[in-house]
Amino acid sequence: MTARQNNGKVRVGLVQMQCSDNPDENMAKALALTRDAIDEGAEVVCLPELFRSRYFCQSEDAGHYALAEPVPGPSTKAFAELASAHGVAIVVSLFERRAPGLYHNTTAVVDGARGYIGKYRKMHIPDDPRYYEKYYFTPGDLGFKTFPTDKAELGVLICWDQWYPEAARLTALRGAEILFYPTAIGWHPEEKDSHGYSQHQAWETIQRSHAVANGCYVVAINRCGFEPDPTGNGGIQFWGQSFMTAPDGSVICRAPEDAECVLVEELDLGMLATQRHGWPFLRDRRIDAYSELTSRFIDAD
Repeated sequence: MTARQNNGKVRVGLVQMQCSDNPDENMAKALALTRDAIDEGAEVVCLPELFRSRYFCQSEDAGHYALAEPVPGPSTKAFAELASAHGVAIVVSLFERRAPGLYHNTTAVVDGARGYIGKYRKMHIPDDPRYYEKYYFTPGDLGFKTFPTDKAELGVLICWDQWYPEAARLTALRGAEILFYPTAIGWHPEEKDSHGYSQHQAWETIQRSHAVANGCYVVAINRCGFEPDPTGNGGIQFWGQSFMTAPDGSVICRAPEDAECVLVEELDLGMLATQRHGWPFLRDRRIDAYSELTSRFIDAD
């Protein structure tokens, strides 16, 4: 962990945005909203998953590979310049072109004058109706990571990762004080009335539980608005409602369902020790008894 340049408190900004089918327009908007967060005092800012385009994984189309770029590359350069100008850290979610036929869902971290400091490649890749990510992304091969900045030790995971307690735990064990989850998730409009409430509650509950179990902050950053399926078969109504959670699981702030916004909150990193002293889950873990977690399933004898 780097030497702390503050008083143990950090102002964190999240950017919830609606994405169009114009990457240049989305990029300009993301930079502008990030500047808005910085103007509100944010020292760390996180953007939603794959914000440079509409969520193209609703269909399988090789033409969408043209959206990918190297990481580091032009987008990281643009955000690194902004980070350097203002002395902030920015978490940037991108479609990474590693080699022809090899692509990742990747998040880069840039940090002030240091510029690009590293990336995380999404480990859990979904394959569900309108979330056909396995067509586009190979699973991450960098493992679970943290990124030391002079503001905080940042843990970064991506969307589908947020359902896995193992991912949150391993990132927290590496020293993450804040877990960031850039996200693109929403309702199938035809299912909203029957399943919408329970789906959203499950999404928020599992992430709040990561904060409690690991004694750290969690910041989930979603997009908003409706994006049609390019094949003409429905689409996704992204449910917005980005939020920040304290180490005790309480919700610090929550964005609206249907509007772009920037939220900035001061997080007291001293709360991690207070919470972990009171609820010493890390102390009481039975690390001698967990070897079977590496099994796909434990069949009955």
